[in-house]
Amino acid sequence: MPQIPWKFFLAATLLFPAQALAQERSDEHSYCAYVLEQAQAQRDLLRTPTAIVGMTQPDNGLPPQVVGGATLGLSNVRKSGLTMDAAQKECELYKTATEAQQAAQYAIPSLEKEALRNRLALIEHAHQSLDGLIEKTSKMLEAKNATRQMLFSLQTTKIKLDSDRADTQAKLNSIYFPELSDRPLKELVAEKESRETGEQRALDKLSRQNNWDVALSVGVHQQVNPVAQGAQPYGEVTVNYNFASRAINRHLDRAAEAHDEWKKTQESDVVRMAEVLRQQLTDSVSAQEARLKSMQDESKSIEQNLAMVANPDTSAALDFSNQLTAARLLLEIEAGDASFRIQRWREYLTKNY
Repeated sequence: MPQIPWKFFLAATLLFPAQALAQERSDEHSYCAYVLEQAQAQRDLLRTPTAIVGMTQPDNGLPPQVVGGATLGLSNVRKSGLTMDAAQKECELYKTATEAQQAAQYAIPSLEKEALRNRLALIEHAHQSLDGLIEKTSKMLEAKNATRQMLFSLQTTKIKLDSDRADTQAKLNSIYFPELSDRPLKELVAEKESRETGEQRALDKLSRQNNWDVALSVGVHQQVNPVAQGAQPYGEVTVNYNFASRAINRHLDRAAEAHDEWKKTQESDVVRMAEVLRQQLTDSVSAQEARLKSMQDESKSIEQNLAMVANPDTSAALDFSNQLTAARLLLEIEAGDASFRIQRWREYLTKNY
């Protein structure tokens, strides 16, 4: 089986995270640009006076009048600033939530990639040791001190190592994850929850502005027929207040509380994802510990048998010694893989929870 050049393999593993980071930044930038442009359009609409042109019939018996002017509500001016504040907080929340969600979503692929790289190193070390043993046995075969069956047994083990290396490289190449934050997951989740609360408060303030308004209207009115001399200016101040303001505010407060409770149980939310991840890694550590203990017991048995044939003086004893050594090399790969996973996952749990 043709081998993948290590330089090509390393370049590929380094290229994908860089492309993912660029895509991630582009995604955040595009979303924030969309949100802010929408907010700026709404801000300009709210803080700009509205032109009024129309005709009215006064109730004092005067002829109809043409009215022209502008009106502006103080509540709208207030909402224009709150709209931008809410948009800024939504943008910040999106960035933080995306960072936290990716940290939780791609934690296992990231850890698995580390474990597979470690496994490749273990396979290479075992391969070198096995090559030395095959070379030694080949020389003994030439000197007629070994049999072809002994050499074939070692070559079979080499085929298993080559297959394991190819499978490990294939798995390693198939794993994708973007560049992840170095910050602990618990900090990212806490910041996401804090920004989420800030966004909800900003939206709550914006909604409360609908309960009242002070509108200022100015302009001129002109009698239509007969035409009076000159247009007459006018000004008007209107105060509006919604009598259901207290009830509305109570509902808004309850909605904010319900939103917090919903986020804690939402399956797709990062808080729930982080808890599921913690349980998965904890269970995986327990499974790897059981796997390692079983292999350690097998390793003791192999070492005991190797001690019995430490100085083989027959071809049968030498063949048995070679088989035990090959089995120990394969077992060392599995034991080293399990040990690395246990240590790395424990480190991750300690840092992130």
